[in-house]
Amino acid sequence: MTFADVSSRAKFIGFVTKTKYMPPFKADNSFQHYKNENILSPEEIQTIQEWVNGGANEGKRISKKQQLAILDTHVNKLQNTGIPPEQVNISVGMGNKFSITEVGKEEFRFFHIPLKNKDPHYIKSIQFIPGNKKLVHHSRIMIDTTGEIAGIDGLSETDTNIYKYQTKPLADPFLFGWVPGNDHISFPEGTGKLLYPRSDFILNMHYSPSPIETSDSSSIRIQFTDKPVEREVVTLTLTEANISNQPFIIKANSTPTFYMRSALIQEDISLISIMPHMHLLGKSFKAFAVTPAGDLIPLISIPDWDFNWQMTYTFQRYTIVPKGSVIYAEAKYDNTTANERNPNRLPKDVGYGWGTKDEMMNLVIYYVKYKQGDEHITL
Repeated sequence: MTFADVSSRAKFIGFVTKTKYMPPFKADNSFQHYKNENILSPEEIQTIQEWVNGGANEGKRISKKQQLAILDTHVNKLQNTGIPPEQVNISVGMGNKFSITEVGKEEFRFFHIPLKNKDPHYIKSIQFIPGNKKLVHHSRIMIDTTGEIAGIDGLSETDTNIYKYQTKPLADPFLFGWVPGNDHISFPEGTGKLLYPRSDFILNMHYSPSPIETSDSSSIRIQFTDKPVEREVVTLTLTEANISNQPFIIKANSTPTFYMRSALIQEDISLISIMPHMHLLGKSFKAFAVTPAGDLIPLISIPDWDFNWQMTYTFQRYTIVPKGSVIYAEAKYDNTTANERNPNRLPKDVGYGWGTKDEMMNLVIYYVKYKQGDEHITL
């Protein structure tokens, strides 16, 4: 390797760490802190800058054996993320592989996965494992207890037959949402998400366009709580229906901001995590709560939205939202040619839809009823 190679690579490392492009973590941690922050400290960034500016001197050499040992450690760490295999209580998948035969076409499919559980359980951890990591763009896990949605298995969102299934009420319309960088979630001790008796998973899958014919067989792992559950985890979801400045249409060549708000919070609650969601026209997202006393509780701010890097942000501690508060969110969109991610080279009006070229504005929050002392509990 030449000096020029070393110098250019060092400058690249210095640039992507100084601009915080790497490691990827989109939430502003000066607005709110999270348990799963993946960032470099200012001191670490400064150390890298000094190394680059000082000529990127080579560090102490280590043997090939030591290099392999370090590599093995990192590989094992990556492979052991999620639920340990010995702690998995349920492991289910899509059954037969789904064949992706239409080359170059974005796919949205529904799958029905029966669990056949006779008794209720409380979930401690949920993990989604994409079978085809190159094409699975995101997924949403829902729960049906009626047994009447099984016929949706394998149907495309463009199939008119899905409408008769989508009118059926779901026991849980959002058990878990997976996007790249968001493989699993674990709930705090003493809490759990209820898995109803006779549950069926309804899996909504989004596949990116494939250049070749291929397949997918994604799966879900569930770990039950091994201790009594004192509080049930509840999902609060804000959607496009909660937007106050309707209609939710991003006009061509416009940069609008949309606002949404929750209903009044009916009891003191303790927030566990938060997950915003937009598509390619999204530019920034911010959410906060306002208490009856007028105090502002910061929840999340993503100043530079990245559709390709979304995650569930777990708070460092329970974030307490008192009774009578309202949760607000604001999202900015850019439907102009200045937006490099705009899927339309000539901008056109875009409205709500599940497709990548459509738009969404969602906010998903997991919470439990408040218990005295929650504000001091580390998650």
